[in-house]
Amino acid sequence: MNWEDILLAVEKPSRYTGGEVNAVKKDRRACELSVALAFPDTYEVGMSHLGLQILYAILNQHPRILAERCYAPWPDMERQMRRHGLALASLESHTPLHRFDIVGFSLQYELSYTNVLNMLDLGGVPLRAADRNDGHPLVIAGGPCAFHPAPMAHFIDAFVIGEGEEAISDIALAVLDDKLSGRGRVETLQRLAGIAGVYCPAVHTAEEPIKKRVIPDINAWPFPLRPIVPLMQTIHNRATLEIARGCTRGCRFCQAGMVWRPVRERHPAGIERMAEEMLCSTGHHELSLLSLSAGDYSRIEPLLAALMDRYQGRRVALSLPSLRVETLTRSLMEEIKRVRKTSFTLAPEAGTQRLRDAINKGNSEADLLATIEQVFAAGWKSVKLYFMLGLPGETQADMEGLADLAHQVLREARRRGQVTISLSTFVPKPHTPFQWARQIGLAETREKQDYFKRRLRGPNLHVKWHDARMSLLEGIFSRGDETLGLLIERAFQSGCRFDGWSEHFRFDLWEQAMTDLAIRPEAELRERPLTDRFPWDRIDCGLSRDFLIREWHKSTQGELTADCRMEQCHLCGVCDHLRVKMISAADSPPLPADGFSSTGAGNRFQKSAPEKRLRIEFTKLGPSRFLSHLELSAALIRAVHQSGLTFVYSQGFHPLPKISFAFATAVGMESHGEYADIQIRNSLSGAMPIGKMNAFLPEGMAVKSLREIPPYRPSLSEEIRGFQYDLCLPEAVGPDRDAAIAGKLEQFLASATFTITRKTKEKTVVKDIRPLVMDLRLDPKQRRIELRVACKPSGLVRPADILNKVCSFDEDTARGVRIIKKETFFR
Repeated sequence: MNWEDILLAVEKPSRYTGGEVNAVKKDRRACELSVALAFPDTYEVGMSHLGLQILYAILNQHPRILAERCYAPWPDMERQMRRHGLALASLESHTPLHRFDIVGFSLQYELSYTNVLNMLDLGGVPLRAADRNDGHPLVIAGGPCAFHPAPMAHFIDAFVIGEGEEAISDIALAVLDDKLSGRGRVETLQRLAGIAGVYCPAVHTAEEPIKKRVIPDINAWPFPLRPIVPLMQTIHNRATLEIARGCTRGCRFCQAGMVWRPVRERHPAGIERMAEEMLCSTGHHELSLLSLSAGDYSRIEPLLAALMDRYQGRRVALSLPSLRVETLTRSLMEEIKRVRKTSFTLAPEAGTQRLRDAINKGNSEADLLATIEQVFAAGWKSVKLYFMLGLPGETQADMEGLADLAHQVLREARRRGQVTISLSTFVPKPHTPFQWARQIGLAETREKQDYFKRRLRGPNLHVKWHDARMSLLEGIFSRGDETLGLLIERAFQSGCRFDGWSEHFRFDLWEQAMTDLAIRPEAELRERPLTDRFPWDRIDCGLSRDFLIREWHKSTQGELTADCRMEQCHLCGVCDHLRVKMISAADSPPLPADGFSSTGAGNRFQKSAPEKRLRIEFTKLGPSRFLSHLELSAALIRAVHQSGLTFVYSQGFHPLPKISFAFATAVGMESHGEYADIQIRNSLSGAMPIGKMNAFLPEGMAVKSLREIPPYRPSLSEEIRGFQYDLCLPEAVGPDRDAAIAGKLEQFLASATFTITRKTKEKTVVKDIRPLVMDLRLDPKQRRIELRVACKPSGLVRPADILNKVCSFDEDTARGVRIIKKETFFR
């Protein structure tokens, strides 16, 4: 049993196939160190994470180092793996985790901790660091949760505190040197403990302070330039370019704004180069400018105008996923909507000015309402607003203010669009001024949610809230100590997985585990005195304790602290003003007056060129057979974009390229000839760009032909008359069954009718499939059934119908048959 044999039994097989555009496949025998970059969530979540792509690019630059990826398997995949004894493996080479030298986890969210343990267990790696020996990989972890490593300290050999661009190479090269020198695990961990920003629980036993690692200038790290293009629709299916790192707005609840200081902006010229390389290497048609507050980028308006001047002709949309209310100007909106209107999400956080001042949010109700008016006036149809419940000092008046503000926003929309209010529960985070604050409990959270269910009603108003039970767990892990490792282990052993996903969250198992271990949630969520010592005090993120205490006191007085980019330094402790300091794009050379160059591939949109219709023939083989129709279509669209051909687009709010297929080929079916018609606007001369298209298709997809067809020709579905299939029998269907199978096929062919019943979610379909089968025979020597079917107005017969209804194969046996579309017949 191998990977491919079980993929048709799971919900989304493209999560596990690999073979994406820009994935790096090295020869393991030629590399001396192997690193598995593990993300403890699904493929579509992990592939949206920029940090993993950065580390992947940096490590694979080293000729002696191999880096591959691994994501948490969905529960249906885990069941198949455990049933068939398959170890969790990397996407690139399907190598089990236990065969890597390093397994590196990205810890983005506390509710992914049980997934870390599950991945280790499935990968054949002992859960506890103390149980590993020289034959096991080193398990390291980084990311925001590493700033409070205590809950996971039993399971992680080394934590990377802070930014990983430099640290990951330092760690990899140290482990490689020790491996070649024959040193063991204990010696290697001692060596890693001496690397700046690395915390090794087994070595650092004397409360030594661990100072975070900082990249002084992100302009020196232009990664990734060739990001991996996901096979399936991901959370953020676009090219993501980090324009700045850090934030000094000083929101007192925000851990990211505290621990990633200081602000370091990327120079506009560097952004230009990175944007061009990323778009040219991926085929994405949306570029996301990433920052904790993109509107605060010092040259955001000229940058956005220059990017849109360059990419409007390619129909590349721009998005700013993180905006403060007061930074969303009308000029920014006008630039963003030049191609298509991407979404707007704003975060007022609190409903009254008093509470916004207490959390140092710094914007006003007037700012929000003016911005909302501009958003809808500019043509947007929806806006999302984030608020928090249970902020320190929140009163009933603040809750009423939030509800009133939401209704004011709805009135500003004036039936022009949808308003979504998202309510999450405040969780006090380490290294913030609110780390001493109380978190409200389960009953109080539900009481507040019930209040807003009653108050926030109306047409075009949609309200969402975070599961109160998840927030409770997040709060427990945010401030707990190493004893919580026992809770994580107990919950994992009880069956907890994907705790951040409502469909798999088992709070009852967590409650039982807390009861068994005598853990009281209310004790973990309580307010802490300023004299308390925290489990994370040894982690030095640069902020002084005095600064955090000053900010805590200022919050109780409703006193604001200005952004230190605008006023004087507040002595937070992060900057040394020599190596570690703020870097502003405003100090870099200005962009040309006319923006970026308008020559070359950037503006290939030819409005005057006549529309043409092209027919593409392409394969769907190997790992690509597990792609869904939508995934296949998206891959083909990207490849067409990158070939130099210019799509004709539909009209409307969200223009789409004009592409049509005859029929959707089932997931798991291979095909030597799939077809699609596209409409383009190009003056065609010379050879068709087949080679360029194939360079941007995933493994198993390849364009075989590309030709112009007259506009008067019928559609694909009207021209196709039938298909020829080979149904390759698995080993489980041996020669001893040939006579029975041949008899069933002959009986079918001799029948005048053969009616089947097929149930879907919506209805039950009854169909006579006999007139749709032109030929059906068993080839015992080649161990296959040859099937030829006709396309008629009454529909199609699927190969699965022949296997299930005619041959009477059970579901498992039918799933093991390899179905290959050999030929398509045209009229």
